Amino acid sequence: MENPVLIFGAGDLGMQALDIFRRNNVLVYGFLDDHAELHGKEFGDVTVLGNTDDTSYLNIIGSKCEAFIAIGERSVRERLVESLNEEYKNMPVNAIHDTAVISGMASIGHGNLIGARATIGARTVVGHHCLVQTGAIIDTSAIVGDFVTIGAGAIVNDRVTLGDGVFIGSGAVIVAGIQVGKNARIGAGSVVVENVPAGATYFGNPARKI
Repeated sequence: MENPVLIFGAGDLGMQALDIFRRNNVLVYGFLDDHAELHGKEFGDVTVLGNTDDTSYLNIIGSKCEAFIAIGERSVRERLVESLNEEYKNMPVNAIHDTAVISGMASIGHGNLIGARATIGARTVVGHHCLVQTGAIIDTSAIVGDFVTIGAGAIVNDRVTLGDGVFIGSGAVIVAGIQVGKNARIGAGSVVVENVPAGATYFGNPARKI
């Protein structure tokens, strides 16, 4: 990556992204964050420059700077991505930890965060703007939609399909071949042994609708 990166969000995800980019020798230009009390603060010598809608910084995205959205709240992430795509004709870059293991036969979209020691197997397809946290495993031939969150240590087994906006809690296990519908939520530590309808919340071992 030749251009520096502007990180949207100076919270925990922002710090994670900063660490990833630094480990990959990518220069971080600064943070944008809507919490005014953070403006002007430095994190690892990188400054919070202003709000996420500050056009003086947004206007340099694309020609002089790349963007990465490091905000956990999906609705905010979606809004910012839409703004960057439509108003600034920019697609956020990936932040992939140098210890992540990604098969050369896997397909990864744009704007994803892939955490430390995460594993993505052969023939797996990951969409755009997903969060795959530390130690998560996505096995062979899985399909992961856009804006999906997979928590630390979660295991998504082979041939699983996760619809857009799915949330998988830390340590959850999705057994092979399961389909999890759009915007469904799986609680931390759950073991999912049956298909999950769109919008449903499942929890437990075995996971049941709540």
